[in-house]
Amino acid sequence: MPNSNIKKVVILGGGTAGWMTAAAFAKLLPKNIKVTLVESEQIGTVGVGEATIPHLRYFNQRLGINEKAFMQATNATYKLGIEFSNWGQQSDRYIHPFGDYGHSINGIAFHHIWLSQFRAGNAKPLDDYSLPVVACMAGKFDFPLADNNHVGSTFSYAYHIDASAYAKFLRNFSEGHGVRRKEARIVDVILRASDGNISELICDDGERLNGDLFIDCSGFKGMLIEQVLKAGFEDWSHWLPCNRAVAVASSASEAPLPYTKAIARDAGWQWRIPLQHRTGNGHVFCDSFVNTDHALNTLLNNLDGDVLSQPNHLRFQAGQRKQAWKANCVAIGLSSGFLEPLESTSIYLIQANIMKLLELFPHKPDMQIQRCEFNRYFDNEMSRIRDFLILHYNATHREDTEFWRYCKNMVLPDTLQERLDLYKQTGHIMPYNHGLFLSPSWVAVLMGQRIYPNSVDPRIANLHPQKIVDMMNVIEREVADFTKLMPTHSQALAGLSNVDKRVSLDSASLYGANSTRGSYKYGNKRSEHTA
Repeated sequence: MPNSNIKKVVILGGGTAGWMTAAAFAKLLPKNIKVTLVESEQIGTVGVGEATIPHLRYFNQRLGINEKAFMQATNATYKLGIEFSNWGQQSDRYIHPFGDYGHSINGIAFHHIWLSQFRAGNAKPLDDYSLPVVACMAGKFDFPLADNNHVGSTFSYAYHIDASAYAKFLRNFSEGHGVRRKEARIVDVILRASDGNISELICDDGERLNGDLFIDCSGFKGMLIEQVLKAGFEDWSHWLPCNRAVAVASSASEAPLPYTKAIARDAGWQWRIPLQHRTGNGHVFCDSFVNTDHALNTLLNNLDGDVLSQPNHLRFQAGQRKQAWKANCVAIGLSSGFLEPLESTSIYLIQANIMKLLELFPHKPDMQIQRCEFNRYFDNEMSRIRDFLILHYNATHREDTEFWRYCKNMVLPDTLQERLDLYKQTGHIMPYNHGLFLSPSWVAVLMGQRIYPNSVDPRIANLHPQKIVDMMNVIEREVADFTKLMPTHSQALAGLSNVDKRVSLDSASLYGANSTRGSYKYGNKRSEHTA
């Protein structure tokens, strides 16, 4: 941007959203663009969760951050998926993995083949054909292989992190790359009379922070995007009714598992996130169906270790800003909207908006074209994640509480209802050209919660029955054999010591020439097989 008129960026708010934004801008924008972040230690930050999805690996990599140094700084553990308990029916459990189930045969998706064979009594449980699921249940972890024809390439991985520690880590990174941090509270916002854009933020010490582009990372209140610019809010609480959460830290009672736990409760669900030094716990619930005291007691009575912190109570509303970018202000993080942490998407949405903003970064004061595309992109990301979260609640057989009866019988968004109707009739999962969750994710939740289609791909009739059985046996055996060779999660974590923090993140140098960073989505697809 040699001729850019955008010279000053002001970020309001720190926390994960603010410092991720500052770090990316400092590293990836031209050096003549000055970045200032203003925050106040008197204002607390909201930690939505400490579980992530694989995309964070690529954000860190893009910034040149060493993976081991990052994991040490954030007390991180590895994550291969999320275990859901009691969602379809009481006592049920399944894992949504960061990876595939088997592989397609002659263009037919594996879940069609598995279901046809399972109904005929010729297949083991679906989980046995997914390497990350089997590894989770065995407490194993290893890095994906580069050979796309090998079962060891069929998964990806993420992290469990201390989000507050990650923000501090990125603050040090950002300031080391030239970001100016201003400790202050904002007492006024000045708009330009000519176009309604933000001109200055007035600090409580009298300093006036002028800028060309402002980033609102002020959390739920949306100080700039909503309180000043009145962007508006689209309420989704009729689809995602949970509006409260209470969180506590507890001591670790066992070796950390390589997956997050999401345990359904009477009026919501409980998370359990294993870090190296402790366990993060929380109860997300709807206060229309259960009171706060009962929700807190439910959480405290279902901890694996001793309580290490005072309960942190949060209020929220599911939905999004009608304009995440309005005037010369872009909302990133909780200020742009909120989708509960059921699938660990909060940090992903921060990252996605940062990278899209960098892609569309304006070079003139007239930002209309960039605004429209950014808002279109954000709406698409939010609505598709929203639909996937709603699926967890609606695809249930539970009717034991008023909350679950409401979820089971709710009227769904048309976009989700159309996908479900197609799946139930044909077994086909409509693919997204753009969107976070690919077909294996939908398979995991639908079949994990016992929602099966009425029919399967008719082309299966053209496949030789014994060859199908033989192929499935090979897949199951490959998964089991590779899992046996994997180190335990604890052994993998032990390798984090003695890191050289000067080395940039490079999976080939850290893990050997046969390692891979995995794909940007959940896992890699293997080559086509025939039967």
